[in-house]
Amino acid sequence: MTGDLLSDILTMTFFQRAIIAGLLVGFLGSFYGVFVVQRRMSFLGNGLAHATFGGVALGLLLQTEPLLIAVPFTLIVAILITFLKDKTNLEIDTSIGIFFALSMALGIVFLSFKKDYSVDAFSYLFGSILMVQRNDIIAVSILTLVTAILSLKYWKRWAYATLDRELARADRLNPRFDDYLLSIMIALTIVLSIKLVGIVLIAAFLVIPAAVARLLTQRFFIMTIYAIIFGILSSLIGLLVSIIFNMPTGAVIILVQSLLFIFAVTLSSLRKF
Repeated sequence: MTGDLLSDILTMTFFQRAIIAGLLVGFLGSFYGVFVVQRRMSFLGNGLAHATFGGVALGLLLQTEPLLIAVPFTLIVAILITFLKDKTNLEIDTSIGIFFALSMALGIVFLSFKKDYSVDAFSYLFGSILMVQRNDIIAVSILTLVTAILSLKYWKRWAYATLDRELARADRLNPRFDDYLLSIMIALTIVLSIKLVGIVLIAAFLVIPAAVARLLTQRFFIMTIYAIIFGILSSLIGLLVSIIFNMPTGAVIILVQSLLFIFAVTLSSLRKF
């Protein structure tokens, strides 16, 4: 019975789109999540996710495609957070906290002007595979391609600045440029991932696979590979389980990642004995 159900599910167009989106988002979130974890900027994912909420709410109010508003809205917030970090003596978590609160306040105000928003807002907050459309697949595919191209040119310097920022600056690299570029790419990844995972859970999606990988290896390149594998694997398993048992997709994906984290912590602890 379960086999027939799974076979039927795999032939459904919406699920095929969700699988492709899950693979791409799993790759993107985990790839950039490594830099987020290693640079100790886990709060950045949370802040940008809630900035996305402000953009989505404005899109719903204007009765247009919410992501068309959320993309520039979140990019502006990401650039401003990086700018404040670069130009003031404020710690990055302080800047993130300010824009976190501002974006949420704006989102709540925008939604207060719109009636019957609850279904759409709920879908963006918690994710829904039914929302994944062909245009979403195209957008995430383009972002994945851009990520691959940028990685060929910038990955070594990103890694260098992540592991030793002062030494990278001494070698005449430009960590500031890399900070802005990474912030922009992380912001885009968050915005394009929310239909699958949801605004509430996307920050965990960025952090957990990278944290699992960090527990298993000290080498940055291997950590990146592990994180990508865990991100993709958890997306696929979470999608299948959520469809078969009619559970929220984003939440199930995060639960799968959390189980991987528990396994990694256990394994890491055993190694120390």
